[in-house]
Amino acid sequence: MAPQTLSKSRVTAALALSSFPLAVRAASRSDYISNALNATDVLNQNWYDSTNGLWQDLCAAPSSNGGTWLNDYYDDEAWWALAWIAAFDITQDINYLCTARSIFQDLTTGLDATGGGQWWSKDRDYIASINNELFLAVAASLANRSPNDGTDYRTYAINQADWLIYHSGLMNSDDLFVDGLDPSTCTPGSHTTVWTYNQGAILGGLVELYRLTSDTSYLDTADSIAHGTLLHLTNTGILTEPGYPGPPDATAAHFKGVFVRNLAKLQGVRGDENYVSFLQRNADSIWNSDREGNGEIGPDWQGPLFDASMASQSSGIDCLVAAAAVS
Repeated sequence: MAPQTLSKSRVTAALALSSFPLAVRAASRSDYISNALNATDVLNQNWYDSTNGLWQDLCAAPSSNGGTWLNDYYDDEAWWALAWIAAFDITQDINYLCTARSIFQDLTTGLDATGGGQWWSKDRDYIASINNELFLAVAASLANRSPNDGTDYRTYAINQADWLIYHSGLMNSDDLFVDGLDPSTCTPGSHTTVWTYNQGAILGGLVELYRLTSDTSYLDTADSIAHGTLLHLTNTGILTEPGYPGPPDATAAHFKGVFVRNLAKLQGVRGDENYVSFLQRNADSIWNSDREGNGEIGPDWQGPLFDASMASQSSGIDCLVAAAAVS
């Protein structure tokens, strides 16, 4: 990616953001933390079933999945792997890391997609951005935590990043990742929708890869994607999905949370005041405009509140936590 493209994207996004006035902002980091804890209490009270350990009607794994964390979709598996890596980071319980390593071994079985990368599913009929980005994130994360495992996670991560950024054709002219590729042509074809979570997942992978290699070019690319998102996937400075205004489905209601929590990770290694003000602006809008007396958070962070769900609540919590992390 040319240096001038990175610079133009960052400057344009900064100018666009500066034209949006901040909402009345919470006074301190502790306020964002308090808001996140309040929203988490609402999540548990309204959508958690303590009798089966489930939020809303989502399936449990592995009890409802044949005793395994694996299924037919590589992105599902990668999400579980990242969850267990996070659990290891918190507890230092090696069993969580071993589970993530085991899942990764199955992820490698999809690395024979037409034109490179990983198939979306074991049906081998689509090449999606999300699972390929998550493969990068899992590989780099395991490389940072498993130096003596025997698996060359570092090579997997570097090769995957090289394919995604320079050879896949998944990044469009706005420095954003489209949904996926048609395997018959190895081009996006009709799969050009740009979702917020595709931008977030790649940010997380690139930050992990930078920590692994100390190569700042990965952060340059992450900056380009982040600023492209702030410029092209916002409405009055608030993060939005394609088709806004309107209710996303239960899955898409999660997507914005993926972006903001990974933007906070990028801010931790490549500080940018635009990221800070963006996360604060979105957290303030959630709290002031997309939430009512019962504390439920809806899918459109501009408000007004409608169609609150477990997914929209957890996504809003991600933003409140991200704002606390950077404040």
